[in-house]
Amino acid sequence: MAAELSPAELARYSRQLLLPELGVAGQAKLKAARVLVLGAGGLGSPAALYLAAAGVGTLGLADFDRVEAHNLQRQLLHDDTTVGQPKTASAAARLRTTNPLIRVVPHEGRVTAANALSLFAAYDVIVDGADNFPTRYLASDAAVLARRPLVFGSVHQFEGQVAVFAPHLGGPCHRCLFPTPPPTGTVPNCGEAGVLGALCGVIGSLQALETIKLLAGFGAPLVGRLLLADVLAPNFRTLALARDPNCAVCGRAPTIRDLRAENYAFTCPAPPATAAMPNMNPADSPLEISVEETQRLLTTSPNAVALIDVREPHEIVICRIAAAEHIPMRQIPEHLATLPRDRHLLIHCHHGGRSLRVTEFLRANGFSKVSNVAGGIAAWADRIEPGMARY
Repeated sequence: MAAELSPAELARYSRQLLLPELGVAGQAKLKAARVLVLGAGGLGSPAALYLAAAGVGTLGLADFDRVEAHNLQRQLLHDDTTVGQPKTASAAARLRTTNPLIRVVPHEGRVTAANALSLFAAYDVIVDGADNFPTRYLASDAAVLARRPLVFGSVHQFEGQVAVFAPHLGGPCHRCLFPTPPPTGTVPNCGEAGVLGALCGVIGSLQALETIKLLAGFGAPLVGRLLLADVLAPNFRTLALARDPNCAVCGRAPTIRDLRAENYAFTCPAPPATAAMPNMNPADSPLEISVEETQRLLTTSPNAVALIDVREPHEIVICRIAAAEHIPMRQIPEHLATLPRDRHLLIHCHHGGRSLRVTEFLRANGFSKVSNVAGGIAAWADRIEPGMARY
């Protein structure tokens, strides 16, 4: 087995070769292994860096996004010189300099229902660094169907989770724990709630560690267990997870036997706009409108509309739409009496999650003309004011 490692590899990995649980035999397994990292972002960055440094022979990277300045606080695969580049290209260049002895394979573009199974089949372990629920559920279902371990990780502000979902190894899958995604707008993303960059490093590194344990065959991977991290306390604890016999994908009578695109829509459907206000005319004030329609209304009917920015004060300092009135989300209830009911209220935030909840709240409180600006100021910066600062 030692002959499978070159002198350069023996020298590079000498410190971990000293570990009896790993040794030369374990290192040879890492060299032969193929790992796919979904997402070259906050979790994918530390996971991929440590997997590359550890000597995983083939490291795949799947991402459709481009590097933006606000990524650099937590996505350490990238730097100022790669802003604007595809994340897969930026990440691949960094990883090749981290360890030129491994093979890095970029997969630029979305992982979809059409390509997930064939992509996963080419790898031994899938590391889930996705930052949205449709991709997360797609990855989980594809991993079950392809019989590949999925090393799950998630972060929210100061809390993180890690688990290994692998029904073929006796553990549960992601749907056993979370059968369906949360309703639209109920869980803010990191662009709305914030996240500490160092927490991404902790959780992503734990994902790399779990992957190495699976590949080299030592220790007790988190199969059937969920590690919870609260770094404010700090506190780490592990919960036992059981398989759900009625799980839709890995249960006794699964209903998910293949991947269908309609089950993993990248834009979650919004609830009916007229549910709370039966007298409302959807054509006059739909639940959501585009940034282009928002600009049109502000230009053609400035006295008939009011643009309300519900972000936090520190976000306003970074960028704002000139025509917007600022009322932080938490202060909306105390402004109910002063908000104009004779104007069409256009509510926006960073990406559209918080503003959707505000829109629904206002409708439930009798406002007949109120719409959410889909995509928020991020979409405005993309499609209306490309020179606007972003975060």
